[in-house]
Amino acid sequence: MKTGLITSDTYQNHNTGDGHPEKIDRVTAVIDNFKKLDNKNLIWKKPNKFENSFLIKTHTSNYIDQVDKSFPKKGYNFLDGDTVVSPGSKDASKDAVGSIITAIDGVQKNEFKNAFCAVRPPGHHAEKEKAMGFCIYNNVAVGANYLIEKYKYNKIAIIDFDVHHGNGTQDIFYNNKKVLYISTHQFPYYPGSGTEQEKGKYNNIFNIPLAAGTSSEEYLNAYEFVLKKLKEFKPEFILFSAGFDAHKDDPLAQLHLKSDDFYKLTKRTLELSKSFCNGEVVSILEGGYDLNALQESTEKHVNALLEFN
Repeated sequence: MKTGLITSDTYQNHNTGDGHPEKIDRVTAVIDNFKKLDNKNLIWKKPNKFENSFLIKTHTSNYIDQVDKSFPKKGYNFLDGDTVVSPGSKDASKDAVGSIITAIDGVQKNEFKNAFCAVRPPGHHAEKEKAMGFCIYNNVAVGANYLIEKYKYNKIAIIDFDVHHGNGTQDIFYNNKKVLYISTHQFPYYPGSGTEQEKGKYNNIFNIPLAAGTSSEEYLNAYEFVLKKLKEFKPEFILFSAGFDAHKDDPLAQLHLKSDDFYKLTKRTLELSKSFCNGEVVSILEGGYDLNALQESTEKHVNALLEFN
C-alpha cells in the first residue's frame, strides 16, 4: 500500500497580503520538497469537488452564505483581525475541504493506506459560525463528520498537535460522543482556550496544555497521555490536525520540538492504531511558519506514514 498526498494549485491564489505569516510559500515549500524527494510510494491526487451538504454538517448554512459573500472581486477582505481573503480564497478554501474528503475516500477504497493533505488555508480555529486564526472552514471537522455521515463510523479521533489550541474543532464536537478531540498546545497562548477543565459533554475533549519552553523530551512524555486516551477510546479512524509550529524554530510560538519529534509522535500513534483501526489515518496541514522547519517536519511526518504501509 501507498500514502496519498492530496493537494491543489489553488492554494497559490489564496493571497493574504505582504507580511502575513500564513503565506503562499508555506505550502509551496512542502510541495517542492516532496517533488524533489520523488518517493514512488506517494500517490499524488487533486481534491475532488464535494456536495455542500457535507459542509453544512460542520458549519451553519448562514455562516457558509456569509463566507461565500465575503470573497472580494479584487483586493482583500477581513473575516476577522487576521483572517484575510482574496478573490482566489474561495477555490482554495473549498479545495482544502475537498482534500480531506478525497483523502478519506482514497483510504476507504484502498487506493492508499493513509494520506497527508498539503493545503491552505488551515482550519482548526474555524468554529461553527466564526472564522478566525487564518481559518475559514474547519477542514478536519468536515472530515470527521464525513466519516460519520457517509461511512457510518461511530468513533473518530482527532489528534491536534498544532502549537495553538484548536478552539474551532473543540467547539464543533463539544457535544458529540462520536468524536474524541485531543490537543497538545502551548498555554496560556492564542486563542486562550484549551484548559484541562474543558472536557466536552461526553468527556470527549482532552486538552494537554504545555508551558512555553517545553522541550522535546517533555513533549514526548506528555504525548503518552494522548496514546493512553486513544487506547481507551479505540477509534475506528484517526485524523491528524497536523500543525508544525511547535517546532523550536517557529516564529509564532515558544515550544521546542525538533523535526524528528513529528516522526516519533506519528510513528507511536500508528503503531498503537494497529490494535483498533489498523493505521487508517488521514492528516491535514494546519500551522507551521518557518519554511525550513515546515519542510523538514512534514517530511518526517509523512515518512512515518509511508513506513507504516
